[in-house]
Amino acid sequence: MSDKAIITCSLNGVLTDPKQHNVPVTPEQMAREAKAAFNAGASVMHIHLRQQEPDKGHLPSWDVSISKEIQQAIREACPGVLINHTTGQSGPDYQGPLDCVRQTRPEIAACNAGSLNYLKVKSDNTWAWPPMLFDNAVPKIQDYLDVMKASNTLPEFESFDVGIVRCVGMYAQTGMYDGPLQYNFVMGVASGMPADPELLPILLKLKHANANWSVTAIGRAEIWPLHLRCAEMGGHLRTGLEDTFYKPDGSKVTSNGPLIETMASYARQAGRAIASPAEARVILGLH
Repeated sequence: MSDKAIITCSLNGVLTDPKQHNVPVTPEQMAREAKAAFNAGASVMHIHLRQQEPDKGHLPSWDVSISKEIQQAIREACPGVLINHTTGQSGPDYQGPLDCVRQTRPEIAACNAGSLNYLKVKSDNTWAWPPMLFDNAVPKIQDYLDVMKASNTLPEFESFDVGIVRCVGMYAQTGMYDGPLQYNFVMGVASGMPADPELLPILLKLKHANANWSVTAIGRAEIWPLHLRCAEMGGHLRTGLEDTFYKPDGSKVTSNGPLIETMASYARQAGRAIASPAEARVILGLH
């Protein structure tokens, strides 16, 4: 267990409409939100790219120039910060995320480690969106891992279900990947693992013994007991406007800062110090 907790801020996400929620889109907005999170204790910024034209901010982008601008703005606002770049893309055309990683060389990038039926049902028993497959077949994962290795980028293995956690070990076992392992247990997606603290001991039993791990908890006020348990069990911490808009008391936030402040207080409550960017690099094996 690391006595220092790395805090990641998921600044904006892929689905959230800036017209409905106050999520950052432009480089200036991303830098401002990153600075608020950085000041509250986050040393890693997880970024998604959006189209920059008026009324297009709800649409994803894989424009390398946008990625470079956003990363530069965040790095100028937050000295020493680590960038964790999204790569999630359904379907057979995922050249955009590969190009972004190859050409911007972020310290960390998400590596979605398995496929998931991405489903949600509304209270009237109809689909919240048309059922979709978030497809991450092994050849696709290998393509991501190859680019990340060439870019000296640490893959963060996004694990949406228990079986996916087990797959990560197989990627290491077969030589698909031979670097330090970093798991991110994604909990709270309706068709994936629930945001249940009682799952954590099982997940820790299934991950590689010496691997770093963190929890992404999707939901409202009910996710916070899971975050506290994660802090107590030695995991690294992540929250932000991609994952929730609600503090533990149920109040809604409009900025990442208060969410990261809450997470930092949970780390301290668990008797752990907050890792600086330099300390985070050492913990994650980034040199």
